[in-house]
Amino acid sequence: MDSQQKTDNVFFIWGIDDAPYGPVELPVLVNWIKDERVLADTWVFARRMGSWQKASDIAELKMFFGKKAAATPATPSRTVTPGSLRRIKILSGLNDAQLEHLTDFVEMNHVPQWTVVVHQGEQGDAMFMILEGELRARVAVGGDQEMILSTFGPGEFFGDMALFDNGPRSADVVANSDCTLLKISASAFDRLTREAPALATPFLQATARTLAARIRTDNKKLGQMKQQFRAGAA
Repeated sequence: MDSQQKTDNVFFIWGIDDAPYGPVELPVLVNWIKDERVLADTWVFARRMGSWQKASDIAELKMFFGKKAAATPATPSRTVTPGSLRRIKILSGLNDAQLEHLTDFVEMNHVPQWTVVVHQGEQGDAMFMILEGELRARVAVGGDQEMILSTFGPGEFFGDMALFDNGPRSADVVANSDCTLLKISASAFDRLTREAPALATPFLQATARTLAARIRTDNKKLGQMKQQFRAGAA
């Protein structure tokens, strides 16, 4: 009976990379909650229940989210932790020691809904990584009209070119909802490359891979638009 209960009391966690992780037992899952690797709205599969549920809806876990919410109701910002950094896709390959070191170079920002985080044309001086919320990149097309170029959600990043050339921003980025962002300034990135090149290298490699994937996607869309235009002209 005890062996069966132990087997049933395991969990699988749906990660930000759209892949399940587990099985893990309850003590491990609790530690992940404390490290902010699992949030209230993270999907968790409880084997004994046989279904996916949000972490805060699972009986064994409710108390941890309740205590956390009650303990910090009015705190304007939270400390950046290795667990919170692990929720960013480009940082998922870093180990705990690397993530701990990276916390020295980033800062957490809480952004209210409708805030313009970066303005088109202004000089870029920081890259942002999204912990919570959704933002959109837009450009004005006359009057009150706007064209939405892309949207960004948890685990993604934007503004990365500012780390390399400090050039003008190519678009506005606006918060569609209340957001929690991790900011790495150009000066902090410069310090990172000088003081911790072994950490800067995998960070840059992961960023470059994501940028390459975005370019390929944009090129594919452009090719499809050209085909549609040619078909319409014919």
